[in-house]
Formats: sequence, C-alpha cells, structure tokens
Amino acid sequence: MSVADPNGAAEGTFSDQPLVVTIPARHARGRIVRLGPVLDSVLSAHDYPEPIARLLAEALVLTALLGSTLKQAGGQLTLQAQTENGIVDLLVCDYRDGELRGYVKFDLERFAEVPADPSLFALFGKGYLAVTFDRSAHDGVDGERYQGIVPLDGDSIAEAAQNYLVQSEQIPSLVRIVADCANAGGSIAGGILIQHLPEGEDGRERIHTRLDHPEWDHVRALAETIKPDELLDPALSLEEIAWRLFHEDEVRVLTGDVLVRGCRCDPDYLAGVLARFPEDERREMADDDGIIAVDCAFCAKVFSIPAH
Repeated sequence: MSVADPNGAAEGTFSDQPLVVTIPARHARGRIVRLGPVLDSVLSAHDYPEPIARLLAEALVLTALLGSTLKQAGGQLTLQAQTENGIVDLLVCDYRDGELRGYVKFDLERFAEVPADPSLFALFGKGYLAVTFDRSAHDGVDGERYQGIVPLDGDSIAEAAQNYLVQSEQIPSLVRIVADCANAGGSIAGGILIQHLPEGEDGRERIHTRLDHPEWDHVRALAETIKPDELLDPALSLEEIAWRLFHEDEVRVLTGDVLVRGCRCDPDYLAGVLARFPEDERREMADDDGIIAVDCAFCAKVFSIPAH
C-alpha cells in the first residue's frame, strides 16, 4: 500500500514488526524496524553488561533488517562476528520465519578493563563479519546458501554492515542502527536499511547501479536525516518515519512478519544429535547418574539427556 500522511493515525507499526519501504521513482527499497519486547526477551537470558547488551541489540536489529528480506518460508539469515584475540570471542544472531535469537560470548575479566563506552575495535580487535543467507527449497528449486565475509571495520555494527553490503553485494546501501539498553522502561533498539535497486532488480549487473541512477544520492541524503530518537520512540510508528523521510515521492509500505524470540532447542533433537556419538564418548560426557547436561547458549537453559 502507499503511505498517506499518517500523523494522528491510531494504527501503525510500532515495535517488533519490520516495515518494507519502496520508493519506485527513486529505484530504492529498504526496511525499518524497532525492537522492544522481543529484544528484552532475548537479552533476559543472560546478565550482559550494558555495552555488551547494546552490541547484541544492534546486531539483532541488523539481523532483523537483513533476515526480513528473505522471501521463502524456511530460509535463514545468520550474522556472525568473530575474532581471535578480542574481548568478544563470538557474537551470533539468526533470523528464520520471524524468529530472532542471539548470543554473545566474551571475556568478563578483560571486559572489566575497557572504558565505560568501548569502541567496536576495543571489543573485537581485528575481527570479521560473516553474513550467511540460507534460502529454502521451493517450487522444485533447491535451496541456496550464500555467505559474505568482510573485515569488522568501522565504529559500529551498522558501519560494518554497510561495508559488507557495498563490498559483498555491490549495492549502494545505507544502514543506521541505534540501541538503548539502559532504559528503565525496557531495552529498545531500531534501525533502517535503504538500498539502491538495479533497475527495478531486473536486467543489469549490480555493479552498474552506482553509475547511472543519481536518484540514489537523493534517497541517501534523505535517509541520513533520520534521528536516533525517531528510531527509538515507541510512540512513533514506522509508517510515520517513512513518511517523514520520503514523502516527496510515492512511498509504498508493507508490514513484515511479527518478530518473536526463537530458540530451537528441543530435547528430542538434542538426544538425536548425541545418539550420533559413539557409546564410549557418551559415557564420558555423562555424570554419575548417566545424564548428559546440554547447555543452550541462546536461551541459557540446561537440558538433561540420558546417555543411553
């Protein structure tokens, strides 16, 4: 649908549901998302220090922005940031059919030595960002897997993601992400992803999109005016944000799947995985009662699986 002036409207997309935005005349499309309750639900599994919680919140926003571009049910987007010598050993998030989950593994002792507001480099050192799209099989077509890896450069997850999109996908892109995990009313985070389309996505190589559509500079300049407070304001609908930014042109919007916290831990599945190990290895994993404790890093639950 097209966006009319939404000021004063009672209905709209406020939190935990991405908004797809298309500007046909400018050959641009993107996503806007704000995470509220679903973010609190994911963060509640671990007692993260605020800077680590904020880092994960930003990564979850990016995962929602990229994951919601998947068109077929069953597809998955996985975001992974990793380093060999950083304070953060591993950050991983994924999206599948509206389900979000994420986890950060970090060195608590080394974290205590960093400044109160550490930079991305202070947390990761020299690292990389890997984005993996697993597209499900559909209509007789086999599923596809695509992965892009770029250095974890920049001052933020958003900047690193923008570098990934430009370098790996060769699509002019703008990414802005902000998170507040110190809010007494609950954590909240938001982001916008806007990209230039290759002639309506048909007929040309992506590498040429930068050269022959000056409309992109106009769209980017408008998108850059987004204010952090707008992305974080739970009383401001995403439709209104789209209107504020791009109302000079026709703007088409479509709501995506409602986002929920997803953890695919299942005792039967875990038992099946353990059954693939040789019996002597299962005995070594088990305690004196013959039970293997399996920890889920995402939801911080411990599952007790019989060794036999």
